[in-house]
Amino acid sequence: MNLVELVAHVQGLTAIAIGIIIGLGALGACLGIAIMGSKFLESAARQPELVPLLQGRMFLLAGLIDAAFIIGLAVALLFAFSNPLIAALKVATGG
Repeated sequence: MNLVELVAHVQGLTAIAIGIIIGLGALGACLGIAIMGSKFLESAARQPELVPLLQGRMFLLAGLIDAAFIIGLAVALLFAFSNPLIAALKVATGG
């Protein structure tokens, strides 16, 4: 395999990895927020006087759940636009 074929192969596998990173990250964030929202509604129905306290904590946790997805998105964008794997491949093959 020459360098051009190796770079094309790495780019193809990187595109698949980017799709998996973003897809699973979005799925996990959606499920996490859905479960948290359902638990919030259950607790609000049981003790309505605690809604203001629970609501603040719910929004804090929603931000933390979304932050994990956004970090994964940033890693995926790093691989999409400035792929460090291709630079390492060129150094390893002397190209």
